[in-house]
Amino acid sequence: MSSFSFERAERLKRLPPYLFAEIDRMKKEAQDEGWDIISLGIGDPDLPTPDHIINELFVAARRPQNHRYPSYEGMEIFRKACADWYEGRFGVNLNPGTEVLSLIGSKEGIAHIPLAFINPGDYSLVPDPAYPVYEIGTYFADGQVHFMPLAEDRGFLPNLGDIPSEVAKSTKLLFLNYPNNPTSACAEVGFYNEVVEFARSYAIIVCSDIAYSEIAFDGYRPVSFLNAEGAKEIGVEFHSLSKTYNMTGWRIAFAVGNSDVLAGLGAIKTNVDSGVFQAVQEAAIGALGADQECVADMCKTYQGRRDVMLEGLAELGLEANTPKATFYVWIKCPEGYSSSEFTGHILKNCGVVTTPGNGFGPTGEGYIRMALTVPEDRIREAIARIQKAGY
Repeated sequence: MSSFSFERAERLKRLPPYLFAEIDRMKKEAQDEGWDIISLGIGDPDLPTPDHIINELFVAARRPQNHRYPSYEGMEIFRKACADWYEGRFGVNLNPGTEVLSLIGSKEGIAHIPLAFINPGDYSLVPDPAYPVYEIGTYFADGQVHFMPLAEDRGFLPNLGDIPSEVAKSTKLLFLNYPNNPTSACAEVGFYNEVVEFARSYAIIVCSDIAYSEIAFDGYRPVSFLNAEGAKEIGVEFHSLSKTYNMTGWRIAFAVGNSDVLAGLGAIKTNVDSGVFQAVQEAAIGALGADQECVADMCKTYQGRRDVMLEGLAELGLEANTPKATFYVWIKCPEGYSSSEFTGHILKNCGVVTTPGNGFGPTGEGYIRMALTVPEDRIREAIARIQKAGY
């Protein structure tokens, strides 16, 4: 019986190995060597989805009308709940009919929006370091990527003035993510005002990823890109219930903002997916509309973990800024180690999984990321193992 070798498309060949799949491979190797793994690598909340949201799903899943195909744009009552939440949280007024679109997780929407606006050869402006999907989605649309370095001395904000005008003239999309993964940096309205001015001057669509807006500490409240004057004229924002309510596996999110941009994204979605299970949308309505005490409690838990980790890192002599938001800590590698070398050292000698900064882009070299997604006792154990192993 003959076998065939099927060549993959060029768009797949140009992709780097997906960062988190590689981490899973490394983790399995360490497990096979007998380590009790402490995973500080992937940002997947360990805390459960709140009971009242689960109860909403239980009731909604028994409604026969929810067993049929949903609409790609989302139920009207879900989109209204998203608009109401945005107005209450950020003071941004949205038309639920045209300025809100449901997503099967924000990753899906971010990956699909280049297909709506990027032609072969067009540019996306992508932060470096960044969540890999901004880059990958552009490649799937046969576009080009111009990376915007995020330097610590600028608070991990891109310098828009460094973008060559010839690149800007060929750019269709600009991706931003604050509070930021992986650096945990935050942006304020003043920066977003600069972004609006820049995007207007080159007719660029701004795509703001605000998945971590509700995970904040010490009384800090992150702002929305749409809080900037004129932002809705040139951009959209992606928000996910995944991190806010510990619903990563539920796959529900939404995009808001410019109606023409959302219509373009919606045109892609109507051809490639069939929307979010309506019972999940009803549960999400319950999450957005309920008392947000569960979110406050979650933030207290993460803040406690953050403080334990920062204290331990200081004892180890490792330098890290204090995050105001997200559940990530961005840590400088000790002298003599690259990001990959330090990640490998910690994994092989301590059984602790971290994420190398260079996996998020070349400017991430010299850092590793740790996630606050394990209990405090496991964080202390991880610190103790690193201290024992040395570096």
